[in-house]
Parts: sequence; C-alpha cells; structure tokens
Amino acid sequence: MKKSFMSMMVALFVLLVSSSFAQAAANPYVSLSAGLGLMSNTDVEENGTEYEDVLEYSAGYVVNAAVGLDADMFRLEGAVGYQVNDVDKFDGMELPDGIDAEVSILSFMANGYVDFESEASSITPYVMAGLGVGIVDLEVEGELDGADSETVFAWQLGAGVGIQATENVVVDLGYRYFATGDIADEDDVDVSLGSHNLMAGVRFGF
Repeated sequence: MKKSFMSMMVALFVLLVSSSFAQAAANPYVSLSAGLGLMSNTDVEENGTEYEDVLEYSAGYVVNAAVGLDADMFRLEGAVGYQVNDVDKFDGMELPDGIDAEVSILSFMANGYVDFESEASSITPYVMAGLGVGIVDLEVEGELDGADSETVFAWQLGAGVGIQATENVVVDLGYRYFATGDIADEDDVDVSLGSHNLMAGVRFGF
C-alpha cells in the first residue's frame, strides 16, 4: 500500500510539472552525474510469507545522463541511469569464498523538477520526482554461476541544490531515493529493491 501511494504521488508530481511546463518557454540542457548507491536490505515474500533482510549489499556506484528542458522554475528531462551493488550477505551470512554476486539496474526515467530560484543567491534548492522502468540483473559467479533479468516499474524522489558556476554551467548536488516495483517469478516469490543515492553532477545549458 505504501509503495502504491508513493508511486501515485510521483505520477501526480510529474503530471503537474508537465502541465506547467507546457505553458512556459524552455531552454535545453544536458547533465551528467555520478555518486554513491546505498542499496537497502532486500526483503523477500514467498507464498505470502515475508522474510526480512534476505540480501544485504556493499556500497555501490551510480551514473546518470539526462537531456532536458528548463523553464525557469520547472524542469523536465529524460534520463538513463546505471547502478551496481555487490551482494555482501545472504540471510545474514557472508557469501562463501569463490562466490561473487551483484545486482545491477539499468533505468530509463522521466523526471520532473521544481527549482526554488532566488536572484539574491547562486544556490538553487530543488525537489524532484521520476517515473520509468528498470532492467534489474542478478549475476552470480563461482560455483553457482547464473544470471536473471527482469524489467519492472521504477520511481524515485529526491532533493538537492544547484550551484551556478558560470552562465551556462550548474553544479548539482543531490539525494535520490530510487525504488522498483515487485520483481516476481513463477514460484510466487516477490522481491523489490530500494536505494539511497548521493549524487554529484554538472548541467550544461544551451
């Protein structure tokens, strides 16, 4: 229920930004960013029974590229992201020597932003939300070689600041909470992923 509510709020946010955006003149920009991905422990639901903290992860990395339009207070963009986290523990136990596992997510998102600009400052706080899809891959190497891939709904919420470095260049520091919908298999096992991402990047306006 909570995830459905949050997904609806994200959808409403992007819709409002899009509606306001359509009424304003806009300037194009591109952005590149990278940062630290802190994947939350993964709970697994099997046949209606939930098991907590089944997978635990090491800190990973996130990279993003986006093309967007800036209409002063509002921004709208399409973004591609990639995140990788190694699996550190399974059911509370560290993985045996010789076995490595990682989760990667390739995402395609539509993001909306609200910038709180002030003529008195070069620092602009913002909030953002996004909707899209994530291609989730689980790869295991070693004695249990294997891989699985699923494409699922994805959403994110975030906030940050833009620092005007030059007339056309903005340094972006931000936080994102990125999450996927349920990853289900034929054995009635459901898994969802969530990650706290700390990002730094640059936006180039035209």
